Amino acid sequence: MRKIPAPQVLPETQAYWSAADEGRLLVKRCNSCGQFHHYPRDICPHCLSSDTVWQDALGTGTVYSFSTMGQGDAAYTLAFVTLDEGVTLMTNLVDCDPAQVRIGDPVRVRFKPAQGGQAVPMFTPA
Repeated sequence: MRKIPAPQVLPETQAYWSAADEGRLLVKRCNSCGQFHHYPRDICPHCLSSDTVWQDALGTGTVYSFSTMGQGDAAYTLAFVTLDEGVTLMTNLVDCDPAQVRIGDPVRVRFKPAQGGQAVPMFTPA
């Protein structure tokens, strides 16, 4: 089984990783323009407002693109998943046969432990 490197937890992403440990996926939403954004950051990339808040995501979305690397037990599938909230994030597809995955497939979040135990959001077919 492929080892998942521990994420670098920064002060501005602490809430994101703490929620992941609780089995919740968070995204940032800007109170000024109403847009969601990911990767989590304090400043909205759409309007540059600092009035952003954490919001629970539904944890569902669709496969935008994907690629499988490696072979055998070392193989893993990277993907861009567009959440139902509208943001696209880079992630891994897990617990599935990559040969069966298609662009546009519905997926749902699944949390996998990284080295050191931190939960990391990944996705599996819905």
